[in-house]
Amino acid sequence: MNLPSSHAMDNKLFQKVDSKLSQAMEAATGPLQVIVTFKGDSAPTSEQLGLLDSLGITQGLTMQSLPIAGVLASTQQIESLAASDQVRSLYLNSKLEYFNADATEVTGVDKVRTDQDMTKTNGGMPVNGDGVGVLVNDSGIDGTHKDIEYGEHLVQNVLGTTNLNALEPTLLPVTYTENVPNTDSNSGHGTHVAGTVGGTGEMSGGKYEGVAPGADLIGYGSGGALLVLDSLGGFDYAITHQNEYNIRIITNSWGSSGDFDPNDPVNVASKIAHDRRITVLFAAGNEGPGENTHNPYAKAPWVISVAAGTIDGQLADFSSRGTKDVGGTFETDGETWTWKDSPTVTAPGVDIISTRVIAPVSSLAIDQDAEMIETAYLPYYTTMSGTSMATPHVAGIAALMLDADPTLSPDEIKQILQETATNMPGYEEWEAGAGYVNAYAAIDQILNGNEYGKTVNSFQDFNSNVETSAVRKDFKVDYNPVTLVSDNQHEFQVEDGTAGIVAKVNGKGLLEETGNPINLVLIAPDGTEYSSGISLLFTLYTDRTVTVNSPMAGTWKAEVRGLKGDEANPLAVALPEEVKGTISLVSTGGFTGLSDIAGHPAENAIKMSVKERLVDGNKNGEYKPDAYLTREELAQYLVMGAEIRQSLEKSPVFSDIKDSIRPYVEAVTAKGAAFRDKKQIQNGVMLAKEQGKFAPKDSVSRAELAYSLVQSLGLQDMASEHTGDVTVQYKDERIVIEDQDQIPANLKGYVQLALDLNILNAEFSVTQGTYDLEPTVHAIFNPQQKVKRGDYAVAASRFYNAFQ
Repeated sequence: MNLPSSHAMDNKLFQKVDSKLSQAMEAATGPLQVIVTFKGDSAPTSEQLGLLDSLGITQGLTMQSLPIAGVLASTQQIESLAASDQVRSLYLNSKLEYFNADATEVTGVDKVRTDQDMTKTNGGMPVNGDGVGVLVNDSGIDGTHKDIEYGEHLVQNVLGTTNLNALEPTLLPVTYTENVPNTDSNSGHGTHVAGTVGGTGEMSGGKYEGVAPGADLIGYGSGGALLVLDSLGGFDYAITHQNEYNIRIITNSWGSSGDFDPNDPVNVASKIAHDRRITVLFAAGNEGPGENTHNPYAKAPWVISVAAGTIDGQLADFSSRGTKDVGGTFETDGETWTWKDSPTVTAPGVDIISTRVIAPVSSLAIDQDAEMIETAYLPYYTTMSGTSMATPHVAGIAALMLDADPTLSPDEIKQILQETATNMPGYEEWEAGAGYVNAYAAIDQILNGNEYGKTVNSFQDFNSNVETSAVRKDFKVDYNPVTLVSDNQHEFQVEDGTAGIVAKVNGKGLLEETGNPINLVLIAPDGTEYSSGISLLFTLYTDRTVTVNSPMAGTWKAEVRGLKGDEANPLAVALPEEVKGTISLVSTGGFTGLSDIAGHPAENAIKMSVKERLVDGNKNGEYKPDAYLTREELAQYLVMGAEIRQSLEKSPVFSDIKDSIRPYVEAVTAKGAAFRDKKQIQNGVMLAKEQGKFAPKDSVSRAELAYSLVQSLGLQDMASEHTGDVTVQYKDERIVIEDQDQIPANLKGYVQLALDLNILNAEFSVTQGTYDLEPTVHAIFNPQQKVKRGDYAVAASRFYNAFQ
């Protein structure tokens, strides 16, 4: 059967079918893989499943909690599905691409390499980390891989010999076995890390090139399980051979759990390295999303702690968080230091493609690799996720920074990374640090002297704030797997109005060294369970954390259980242990700086937007919800809460703005402003009024706001492809916007998407003539209507939901 053209196909039906599926239907000679999304908010109903059956669609799967089915369907069956009022959309099950190249695009590394002005300023050489020594303190490196070949890019590869059980009963200086081609004989973890730092991408034609391919890699590993002594050996080797290999960076994708102690031997080692002008980086940990899960070695104020983000600019669920408002001062070596329990910055850490161990061949993520990596490259690359992958990315950026200015100190590198970071909507500093790392802005600051940081949320004092407090209580459970369940529980009370619970225990195991595969479960008064769910394979991290938002009031139970075995550990059993923990009850005390919003229709949206740093009030303590939003306010709020990259020009672009708002205005008007514009080639998220003029005090129309919010989502191409009428969904039909002629032609696609994403709404009315059998529904958008500050808070809160 031939598929009708898009013009012949009923327009209403065609809107349900995505463009890729439509194209596939035109060329199809057999069934297609189709994702069917039904109306509803839970699993497909029996009626919806019956629809599939009635059409003869019998091959596929359905989701357990989502109204979605994946099926094999013919073009005729797809057309029939599109005609059903039960179906919301039909999409081709198309291939998704996850690349290391995406990571270097989104952080601006690729832009650094291709920027001719930066190359010229850097003495005519591209900024690629040339000659900077980076020690990878990990499981080892497979130097037989051409991307990180020993003797070329890998200038030294060391096998640590710190196994105390293998030593003679005498005290001897530590020794290292150098010049070992392959020291990664176990996990492949260190090889993957090394490729992210500075792999050349040779085995993929440059496709999976690392961040700093010009850097000199030094591998240090034990070749097997990593113990504290192994890690200390890496620091020791780096300091001993610092001058020989110009070691300026140590990257550590490992850690532990517990509190920060400046006297911990690892912290002592990292402090010594810091004092020798070696920049030390640590992974924040993979125990998120709970509070107080931060790797203690990453808390040292002289190191850089790296959280893991997604390629779309969000914080990965597994990325460890610090603790809100926790930190302090201490003295060491006669110097006073201040530490905060938070990561430094966030970097790509989800589905990262990098070098695979060649000898022996690693089978890491074998099924996932087959889907993500081209067949020709499978023997050489593999995918991994974790803060372990994010940390070497920032280590590579640090190498680029030292290439641009070898005199930088570790503290200066850390400060520049924080000052140039991109704000991440919905995350506070204790979760994501200063924000998503921006390599291009960091190098720009170093080479061109542009001063960044004035727009970073974590450096700001806001006029309006949400007040929260936490009451922490210690508890303990004498866990024994053979006793009654009640003996392994601790009861606690939750009062009405509590905003959240954060519960944490440590399963340290025998002599507090082995780790214990326990699980922490919080049980609500109605029996609902919330589990920490820590994998048995990662008992090195002994923390178990559970977070519950908006918990019901009543008697709760914290229960310690032994984790059940899985295919990898079918017989795993937790051991008896006195398990100690804390329970934090978080409450909201109110808001400040919002004295004039009580009873306003936008009150809740304003509060939510203030909490998530999408908006701010005025200095006089008011929000002024009915005042018109100005263009300079919109610029400020977009940079605060729409994940807009910082960008500055050597000379001011606009002549009508104050210096105080210049960083915001130049950021929103720069090419590639939106974080989700990964290649950084789209237009800014705000447009100039005229050449050299921004008009900061002018108001913002609804059409202009539609442009800014949709553009901030990186949807320029989709908006530009829009043709025809601007319509809005009304119950089961699309209504044409009657005042669409008032929408500027270049903004119609943006208004359409803003309506479709429910960021902005249309205004409906109904008319019915004397002899009309049915009423007529009308919809208008009011594109030229001025946006009030309360209106913006509503739109910003909806944008935030779309962004997430």
